[in-house]
Amino acid sequence: MTSPVKVSTRDGDRELLASIAVGDRRALEELYLGYHRRLARFLARFTQRYENVEEIINDTFLAVWQSAPQFRNDSQVSTWIFGIAYRTALKSLRRQKRHTSSLSLEDSPEQTVDPGAETELQDWVTHGLNRLTVEQRLTLELAYHMGHSLEEISAITDTPVGTVKARMYHARQKLREHLPALDGSTSEASAGGE
Repeated sequence: MTSPVKVSTRDGDRELLASIAVGDRRALEELYLGYHRRLARFLARFTQRYENVEEIINDTFLAVWQSAPQFRNDSQVSTWIFGIAYRTALKSLRRQKRHTSSLSLEDSPEQTVDPGAETELQDWVTHGLNRLTVEQRLTLELAYHMGHSLEEISAITDTPVGTVKARMYHARQKLREHLPALDGSTSEASAGGE
């Protein structure tokens, strides 16, 4: 009887990482399966292409395989893995930006199939998030969607807590500026009068 894939735990993750450090491919597979869905949800907010998400996850676990012997137990394994995924995603997104001439949302045709309120809201928020820098979007994702603390985000992004706070502040400011304009609720007259 095969056992189901167990949910990642702190001690279990540390044991798996120690096994990976000595070359245990099965441990890598188990860690991969335990994190794949969470990483995919995290990364899907920044690239709509499934292939890109899979490539970033695979690159992340290649780095886990190569770097497992250097893990110092200074943080949780999950924080370490998300940090690798974060840096890998930044590199990938910057590389894509340089090498492709992708359309902006303004240039793309409307892709909404169901004009329901929830879909429209999601499109509206996504449009606003796309106006943020990659670092700001990833920081908001780590905080609000994944529930990481400022200290954990600092460890994942390898930046000071003050930088994390600043990114969150500036991201929220940009969203406050852009979201009402995207909704059409502000007019030129009211924008000029402030």
